[in-house]
Amino acid sequence: MFGFKKKEGKKFKGESFMQGVMALMFSQVIIKLLGLVYKWYLTNREGFGDEGNAIYSAGFSIYALLLTISSTGVPNAVAKLVSEHTAKGDYRGAHRVFKIALGTFAVIGLIGTLMLFFGAHYIANVWLAIPEAELTLVALSPAIFFVAIICVFRGYFNGRENMKATANSQTMEQLFKTIFTVLVVEVVAICSGINTNLMAAGANLATTLATVGSFFYLFLFYKMRREDLSKEIVASENYGTKSIWKTVKNILSVSIPMSLSSILTSINRNIDSTTVKRGLQSFLSEGDALKQYGILSGKVDTLTSLPLSFNIAFATALVPAITTAMTKGDMKVATKRVSFSLLVTMLIGLPCMIGMMIFAQPILNLLFPNAPDGAFIFQVSSLAIIFTVLEQTVNGALQGLGKIMIPAIALTIGVAIKFILNLVLVPIPQIGAAGAAFATVACHAIAFIIGFIVLRKNMKLDLGFSKFLLKPIIATTMMGICSYAVYFLMGGINAGKLVTIVSILIAIIVYILAVIALKIFTKEEIFMIPYGQKLYKILEKIGTYKETENPVK
Repeated sequence: MFGFKKKEGKKFKGESFMQGVMALMFSQVIIKLLGLVYKWYLTNREGFGDEGNAIYSAGFSIYALLLTISSTGVPNAVAKLVSEHTAKGDYRGAHRVFKIALGTFAVIGLIGTLMLFFGAHYIANVWLAIPEAELTLVALSPAIFFVAIICVFRGYFNGRENMKATANSQTMEQLFKTIFTVLVVEVVAICSGINTNLMAAGANLATTLATVGSFFYLFLFYKMRREDLSKEIVASENYGTKSIWKTVKNILSVSIPMSLSSILTSINRNIDSTTVKRGLQSFLSEGDALKQYGILSGKVDTLTSLPLSFNIAFATALVPAITTAMTKGDMKVATKRVSFSLLVTMLIGLPCMIGMMIFAQPILNLLFPNAPDGAFIFQVSSLAIIFTVLEQTVNGALQGLGKIMIPAIALTIGVAIKFILNLVLVPIPQIGAAGAAFATVACHAIAFIIGFIVLRKNMKLDLGFSKFLLKPIIATTMMGICSYAVYFLMGGINAGKLVTIVSILIAIIVYILAVIALKIFTKEEIFMIPYGQKLYKILEKIGTYKETENPVK
């Protein structure tokens, strides 16, 4: 399952663009399903709930920020540099980038770990104003070191266009996290007499244990392939070698700008952790303010991030794919992949946004029966989905083109506007925590628009109005009307969980059929999908596409 088996006598190979995307997407589906499992468990666990989510999320947001600073931009940066070398046949140079990056970010990761461990008390009490989060920060601190190393491994394999290593390691990490979360929290609950603070710390300790497991998987994956990699290095064309210091500077010059976007995304989340509770306390008690923040950061953010995780496969795969195409001077391939990725992104984001807005309360009732509050916040947050997923794909394309500062500049403007809107909207009693959700929508809408304008100036995209906007809207509208009609006729607001599940399944089926009926994908685009030729033959037989249409090679 996880790809340890070694194939003797075969060159170390990557996958095609869409094979890599599908591997990452499948991995993300599993990851998010597992994530829902442990989030469902925590939210419904006696003694945890929205208050536990607030403590857990507050600690995790700071960890995510330090993690982003130390490593989050690394996979794409290493992938970009490695793909530049491998496109020229310089496997020696690619492996040298990997080794130097490994040492560099091990040191940076260790610094991040020490900062979080020794700064936990100050951060929890002064920065977050949530003293209960101190233990969660301590529990998370070792993970920063391991993730920094993990990111280098993933970047190397991504740059070699072998996405399975990343996909498998992410899946394994989330599997460990889900199992350890349940086990550790149950043990802590029994030993502490259901202490919410200790249970939240235990949940975050599970994250650290999971990262250690993911690191060992990648190390073994690499070790099993060292012989094949060594043969490639020996046979590699010699392009000369730069000094270690120059290589480090080159890695940092790419990774820092790429990290800025991720850092700003993390800062975006930390704006909520530092402003929402304070703003709510202007008209709510401290306990109620903490619970409202828990709704936003625990349940709502988890659910609205689902489509983001599926779509990140395109953003991840685009960086090395476009870099390789540009290195070879093949702008046509780069344009085709970006256009296709943006279309699929639209087809992922639009129905997710509308579906979550329509079924906000039923979804909360289904997943969190012991804590179903927050439907309006959920609906508002769902509006950001379409902008965020498109922003992801646009950023991946821009980074592949070498425009690595544009995503950071665009998001800087968006984050600044979010911060202002948080301060203005959250203290208004009629809006409350939903103000932070409105601010997030504005943030990502602005960041996407800026990035998309720059991308259009640098690449002639194949995105017609009918194909990219009109037909997806029609398909989504058909989905929304049919699924809500089923839900209403089977019981409406008072319907049980089974009705919600049936309605969501109907929504998925209707949407897929609508996309096929509207012929949103061309024959060439269907052929880009794994097993696309077989799929196209089926569509020909049912009369969706004419047999006279010639495939584009």
